[in-house]
Amino acid sequence: MSLNKVMLIGNVGKDPNIRYLDGNSGGGAGNKVATFTLATTERYRDRSGETRENTEWHNIVAWRNSADIAEKFIHKGTQLYIEGKLRTRSYTDPNGVQKYTTEVVVDSLQLLSRRPDEEGGYQPRQQYGQPQYGQPAPPIPPQPAAPVQPAAPEAPAGFDADGSDDLPF
Repeated sequence: MSLNKVMLIGNVGKDPNIRYLDGNSGGGAGNKVATFTLATTERYRDRSGETRENTEWHNIVAWRNSADIAEKFIHKGTQLYIEGKLRTRSYTDPNGVQKYTTEVVVDSLQLLSRRPDEEGGYQPRQQYGQPQYGQPAPPIPPQPAAPVQPAAPEAPAGFDADGSDDLPF
């Protein structure tokens, strides 16, 4: 058995680069891909008590519906939660040298930062996911208040009033 899962929370380093595959340029049935970088920062105190930071940059690749979301809502500085998997691929640079790169391929993403609206205020956070078949999850409607629960029943035989048993071990 094996597992390839990545969970990241970080800030987008630059606006996503959107490309269309299959010769499609602007919607339609072609595959869309968005690529961008995400910075994650670890903060810690060293032995002398000073705060240190270590920032890692991750290459993110979002396909289809996630690419649509990236195109519409993700910009430099946006804070995101991303779930995905690691992929390493090779390519040949213009000088003929073979290079390798490791990327995070997005399974689902969630916008964590708020974005300004037209009046200068902020709109609420948005959540987008791709359940197992690649369809984005619809926004979750507000839930009504929970009904009042009746009083808890008495403890069953062999248990104290707080629910613990009377066994010595």
